[in-house]
Amino acid sequence: MTPAQLPLDLPHRAAVGREDFLVAEANKAAVALVDRWPDWPTPAAMLIGPPGAGKSHLGAVWKTASGAVALAVSDLDEARVPALCAAKAVLLEDVEGLLPEGETALFHLMNLIKEEGGHLLMTSKVGPAELDIHLPDLSSRLRAVVTAELGTPDDELLRAVLEKLFQDRQLLAPEPALRYLATHMDRSIEAARKLVAAIDQAALADKRRITVPLVAEVLRRDAPSS
Repeated sequence: MTPAQLPLDLPHRAAVGREDFLVAEANKAAVALVDRWPDWPTPAAMLIGPPGAGKSHLGAVWKTASGAVALAVSDLDEARVPALCAAKAVLLEDVEGLLPEGETALFHLMNLIKEEGGHLLMTSKVGPAELDIHLPDLSSRLRAVVTAELGTPDDELLRAVLEKLFQDRQLLAPEPALRYLATHMDRSIEAARKLVAAIDQAALADKRRITVPLVAEVLRRDAPSS
């Protein structure tokens, strides 16, 4: 029996430009909001969606277009606000994780970015009304921002995302394998990334082509045990 080849966990270049973001019904409002910048109705905007829906990808697209400074909400503090606003564009991710001690910093950031004529793009798993905000003035500011939602990917979007992820790794996945994955996998782009990486590893280790039997094996192997 031929021993399996040991796959090396080599980095690959993920395509994250605007032209690489696949537009579908579930995300077209969010794409339109990013494309509309800097002609936003408010200085601040928020992308809302479940994990793996594409918020970070769109945030990265906007960061490139705007020259924004990017940081996670956990890294935000009042001392950083003036320097952030000087950049005129700020990408603040995972706002649902804002702690009470960070609320004043975000309030000042939103006020100063408006005064400076800049823009703030936030990402969040939930909308402004669902955020656990204790500072009334901040809650009011957040509820006033323009928002766009990214929904759960449908079969067609998942199939297209899978194809792109395989192409990022310079792999050819036949249509039946793509369709099988799209209809049997967890409905998230993050799940698609993990699956494609696992299939790449399995194909290399066993020296096999990407086929329906192979992807089915990976799906069964990686499925959470009940």
